[in-house]
Amino acid sequence: MIMRRRLLAALAGTSLTLALAACGGSDDKSAAGSGEALRKVQVALDWTPNTNHTGLYVAQAKGFFKAHGLDVEIVQPGDADPAALVAADRIPFAISAQEALTQARAEKAPLVSIAAILQHNTSGFASPKDRNLTRPAQYAGRTYGGWGGAIEEPLLKTLVKADGGDATKVKVVNVGEADFLTATKKGIDFQWIFYGWDGVNAELKGAPLNIQYVKDYDKALDFYTPILITNEKRIAGDPALVKEFTAAVSEGYTYAAKNPSESADLLLKAAPDLDAELVRKSQEWLSPKYQDDAARWGEQKAAVWTGFTAWLYDQKVLGTQVDATKAYTNDFLPPA
Repeated sequence: MIMRRRLLAALAGTSLTLALAACGGSDDKSAAGSGEALRKVQVALDWTPNTNHTGLYVAQAKGFFKAHGLDVEIVQPGDADPAALVAADRIPFAISAQEALTQARAEKAPLVSIAAILQHNTSGFASPKDRNLTRPAQYAGRTYGGWGGAIEEPLLKTLVKADGGDATKVKVVNVGEADFLTATKKGIDFQWIFYGWDGVNAELKGAPLNIQYVKDYDKALDFYTPILITNEKRIAGDPALVKEFTAAVSEGYTYAAKNPSESADLLLKAAPDLDAELVRKSQEWLSPKYQDDAARWGEQKAAVWTGFTAWLYDQKVLGTQVDATKAYTNDFLPPA
C-alpha cells in the first residue's frame, strides 16, 4: 500500500519535468552485446520489487523477453511517477493501477492499460483480530489510518453504507507512510491494505487480522490493480513493440501462476534484499490470482472499466467524464 500511496501522490503532485529528469530516455534499437539484434526497452515498476512484479522478473530470467527480440531493463523510478514517464513517451511501459490511469486520463494523459496483472482486486480494509471488526458497519466509532488518497474515503463510505452503517462516525486520521503493523500499534484500528503483501506479512509476524475486501461490497470496486500500461503514441506508431513486449510479459506471469516456488526464487535472485519468507508466502497466495477465472492472463473486461470509472465520477474523484473504452485494450494479448 505504501507503493500505491507514493504512486498516487506522484500522480497528483510530482512535476513531470522532475520525473523525466529522474529516468532519462526510454528505449533504443541498438544490438545487444551478444551480437544478436535485441531491442533495448525499459519498464518501470510502480515502486520497489514485490510479487505483483514477479512475471516481469520471470520473463527476464527465463529468456522470454529475449525470445521476443527484447533486451528489457526493469527500473525503479524512485520518486518519479512512472505513469508520467510513460505519458511523455520517455519510458514505453510501466506498472500502474486502474484508479491512477483513470485519474490521469481525466487530465488528458494519453495512457492505456494493455493488461491486468491481477484479475480481481485483492485490497480491503484490515484490522488486528483483537479489534473484532468483522464487517464495515462496525467501523463506526473506530479510527481509520489513511494517507489522504483521493479514493480512500469514498471507498470507506461505500463499504460502510453498503453494510448499513454510519460512515460519518468513522474517525479518519492521516498516518502518512506508516505501514499496517506500525499504525495499528499506535491507536489505529484499521487500514486499507493489499492482502497479498501487507496481509501476508502481518500473519507471518504473528499479527492475525480480519479483512473486508472492497470488491465484496460493491461490484464496481472489483477494479484492476495493478495493470501494465503504455501510451497512445506507442500503440499507434510502434504496435509491434507493444505486441512483443506484452506477449513476453504474458508468458512470464503465466509461468509464475503455475510455478510459484521457482518464480519466488527468481524474484529473490533479482531483489535479494527482500524478506525471503514473505516473498515465498506472498507468491504462493498471489500466483493463482494472476489469471484466476479469466480465459487468459491479462484479459480486461469492459464492465470493469466502465463500472469503476462511473463510480469515480459519481464519487467526485473525477471532475470530468472519462471514456473508459479508450483507457484499455486487449488487442496485444496473446490468444487464449
